[in-house]
Amino acid sequence: MNIEFFKRVSEAAFSNPFSDKRVEMDRRIVGGSESATWHEILDPLLRVLEENIRELEKNESHVARLDETIAVSVLFHVFHQYMGRFDALIGEQIAMGDESCRAPFAFKCLEELVHYGFERADACRFVGIFYQIRRAFYFISKGLIGDSDCMKRMRAQLWDNIFTHDIGWYVRCLWNRMEDFSTLLLGETGTGKGAAAAAIGRSGFIPFNSNAQKFEESFTRAFVSINLSQYPEGLIESELFGHRKGAFTGAIEKHDGIFARCSPYGAIFLDEIGDVSIPVQIKLLQVLQERTFSPVGSHEKLRFKGRVIAATNKSIDALRREGSFRDDFYYRLCSDLITVPPLRQRIRETPRELDLLAKHLAQRICGSGDALPILGKLKQDIDKNYAWPGNVRELEQAIRRIMLTGIYEGDAIAEPLEEIALTHAVASGNLTAKELVSAYCRDLYDTYGNYGEVARRTGLDWRTVKKNVLHDE
Repeated sequence: MNIEFFKRVSEAAFSNPFSDKRVEMDRRIVGGSESATWHEILDPLLRVLEENIRELEKNESHVARLDETIAVSVLFHVFHQYMGRFDALIGEQIAMGDESCRAPFAFKCLEELVHYGFERADACRFVGIFYQIRRAFYFISKGLIGDSDCMKRMRAQLWDNIFTHDIGWYVRCLWNRMEDFSTLLLGETGTGKGAAAAAIGRSGFIPFNSNAQKFEESFTRAFVSINLSQYPEGLIESELFGHRKGAFTGAIEKHDGIFARCSPYGAIFLDEIGDVSIPVQIKLLQVLQERTFSPVGSHEKLRFKGRVIAATNKSIDALRREGSFRDDFYYRLCSDLITVPPLRQRIRETPRELDLLAKHLAQRICGSGDALPILGKLKQDIDKNYAWPGNVRELEQAIRRIMLTGIYEGDAIAEPLEEIALTHAVASGNLTAKELVSAYCRDLYDTYGNYGEVARRTGLDWRTVKKNVLHDE
């Protein structure tokens, strides 16, 4: 028995598919070249794995019970046998909507795991995790495209947010305990925080019902969102927690708030969390702590079982410093902090990012972008150092404007003039080292909204970073 081979496979199986480490591990297993892609490596890896499993089966009827690394390798083997059918189920479920589709193939997958020696309850759980893995990969890769390093890092962060940094932990004891892991998304307006939140919210664990041969719920119901900035103070509580008939003037019928509508297998997205008042923060804090809430006008305690994802385009450090965002509320939200990078950073790291995004958005808008000279017009009309203050949302509207008018000259009023001035000053050599460091720290702080992250990226002490950021305040 080649236990070392199974050990390497199990390590690869539990690694983040959006990380460079995963590809390197797969290459080492099959001896692939450094230029080999993941798809070129996968087929030979699966063939070798199947041969090793078949060899074990000659002497052992329940190979999964031999060793933990062998069990993980068997899961890896079975998962890839059914991966295409799980992918097809995702498309079918999107088309079907909120009614859960039947999945007889998933029952066959369960029976195959039992054949290899897994207990039936464990096999049923693994079928649910298989489906979850494919949904997470689908929504992260399809919803957040880009080749820049910052986007690659963010996709890897989202995967860890769903499965933790060690999926082995998740599989053993956290798969049904993720409701207490809240997430705070940071980033400028228009960067794609909603897409990041949806990727998390639609990728939760949903149990497989082996009797009905379908999953307990459609993932299309698993994600509900609310933009808190669009409601006046008097209506926010009703939208969040619901109200009973007659609870206040105008409450002519019962209304279920977003917490009541959230699936136990899903997540709530609280967008623009930085805009809510202190009293609302206190009520939300109580929900996060106690996992219960009461509709307006009622003393009934209702249980909330989903995850909470929040987002703001404001500097969370500045909000806390000025006292408009409670520290205790922040600490309840920040199990994970994920910054969605601005478009200018993505283009600065990888100039072809603009080409990739423009083509993708044009295809989404009109079905095909190949024959349209969108990118040529963008590059003709927009300065290469244009900062894209509206980020991906602005780029999408720029493409629409080019389709309508044939031109897009940018948003001069909204441009971050300091950043453009910095670019020209660097090009002309008119900055001192101190001015350059201060400007760079402010630029990074505007992007990440966090002194610690700027300190990590610059190698400076966070106090030095803060001094540079606040230099002109």
